[in-house]
Amino acid sequence: MATSRNDSFRIQALQLTDALLVFVSFWVATVLRDFSLGILIDGHSREGLAPWMYWVLYIAVPFTPLVLERFDFYSRITQKSFPKAAGQISKGIVTIALILALIAVFNQQFGASRLFLVYGIAVTGIVLLTRDRLTARFLRRKARDEAHKERVILAGAGDEMENLRNELDPDIVATWNIVEYFDLKSRSVDELYNLLKDKSVGRVVFAAKATEFGIIAQAVEACELQGVEAWIAASFIRTQIARPVFDAVGDRPMLVLRSTPELSWELMFKEAFDRIAAVCVILATSWLWVIAWIGIRITSPDAPVFYSQMRAGRYGKPFRMWKFRTMVPDADKLLEKIKREHGNQMEGPVFKLEDDPRIFPFGKWLRKLSIDELPQLINVVAGDMSLVGPRPLPLYEVQAFKKLSHRRRLSVKPGITCEWQCSGRNRIISFEEWVEMDLRYIDNWSLWLDFKILVRTVPAVLFGHGAK
Repeated sequence: MATSRNDSFRIQALQLTDALLVFVSFWVATVLRDFSLGILIDGHSREGLAPWMYWVLYIAVPFTPLVLERFDFYSRITQKSFPKAAGQISKGIVTIALILALIAVFNQQFGASRLFLVYGIAVTGIVLLTRDRLTARFLRRKARDEAHKERVILAGAGDEMENLRNELDPDIVATWNIVEYFDLKSRSVDELYNLLKDKSVGRVVFAAKATEFGIIAQAVEACELQGVEAWIAASFIRTQIARPVFDAVGDRPMLVLRSTPELSWELMFKEAFDRIAAVCVILATSWLWVIAWIGIRITSPDAPVFYSQMRAGRYGKPFRMWKFRTMVPDADKLLEKIKREHGNQMEGPVFKLEDDPRIFPFGKWLRKLSIDELPQLINVVAGDMSLVGPRPLPLYEVQAFKKLSHRRRLSVKPGITCEWQCSGRNRIISFEEWVEMDLRYIDNWSLWLDFKILVRTVPAVLFGHGAK
């Protein structure tokens, strides 16, 4: 969901506050642990924090607010009930607790560490819930105080002003004192100019759907001359997917309709994480690369160990994707023959066959454990692919798309794994359903979603679900 600059600033301020509260909570947890174990000397801890506990803080302090944001903890604060706020915090705290518990498993001193974690999680939950309820109470009281409300004019034509008001977030409207509904069709811009001065208005919100652009331009100029903010509702443009945002090309303002994830710190973190994680996985699985290389050389010595094919990358830009070879030499030339003799188990332009006769026995084992996909990590390091994203298709399959909407899956970097990959891909035989899963991923992308897909991919790989 799109957020305004004010909302983004408020959320970031609350997240910084919560990060500080998490740090304080774990410091309190240290005192409670020492008190419980009777290891306080003159009010000071004898043990202090073990080295591994600092890593707990490195994880809990920055990531707790980010996890809570994924559970909508920072949205509609004044409208949330106590049970809902408690439920959101519980989900976030449980998620962080599971991560911290994994760290505790590798710690040898389980007694003190367990108390530290239990107290830390408990105090964090109580403190964050208290902060949230106090914030909600403060905002509600502020919303009732007319002196602190922002003086706003809604401008437009006829009923569209009231319709716009009803469509806006009630949390936001509650902070406004709407001093006038100004009809641009029946009243002059000069009248608006005087109204801004007499009413001490700080913002004018335009419902521009049924109003001429020339009149709106004059009204915006009246706002500009008095230093009053002019906000124009872009309801004159109807989009099903794209999100309208404003940007600039040089000094020219532009209304941008974007249906892909917007450039953000999250996206930059994803880019960096992809490359760093890919290098780490390559190093950790180097012994599997050796096994694959030796096995292919022994069982199918008539062709190279690696197989490469031109695939469609972001926006359809071709790139060379690498895999361990699992098929006989000249497998691509045999494709049409295989289609004629064995058919295609996938509906649409994509070819899938469970028992493809071109796969040699050792290659089938490589596919079963997804070892054949490991060389794609090189594509991730090169920037052609991501760890998570729609699977890249051969160029000839992309050219066979029958619906223009199918090309929207090309609007992001392709990935090694995706919803389709970790959901038992052999159970899905409809290309249309596959595309729907990819588009749902694009429309709802977040780092949290990538993390969940990566976690779900691990058992899918270990148990060979859907990989044949």
